[in-house]
Amino acid sequence: MEITAENMVQSSDSELLDIYRKSRRLYAEKKFERDSAYSRLEWQEARLFVSSAGRVADRQAAVKSSEVLAKKGQQIREMTRDLDLLKADLEALRMALTMRGAAAAKAETMPDLCAA
Repeated sequence: MEITAENMVQSSDSELLDIYRKSRRLYAEKKFERDSAYSRLEWQEARLFVSSAGRVADRQAAVKSSEVLAKKGQQIREMTRDLDLLKADLEALRMALTMRGAAAAKAETMPDLCAA
């Protein structure tokens, strides 16, 4: 979800809070998806390592040279990039809400994304 500065200025407080809530939910879903894909990749690497023959160095080389695992690793890096962009949008929304003074009572309930 991408929001422009013009949209933030023109939106009401309730609309901004709704956009923030939806963006936060999207962030959590994408983070879960990324973390699940990363865990699945680690599991596949371990399975390939165990099923390979040879010494430890040979097994590690087989895991590192796997083209399928490399593509999945690239997909996870792209997911991380998208997640970082969404996090930046969330921070901009939070800053806009804070600067407006909107939802002063809700400020305590907005989680800090840096801790996430």
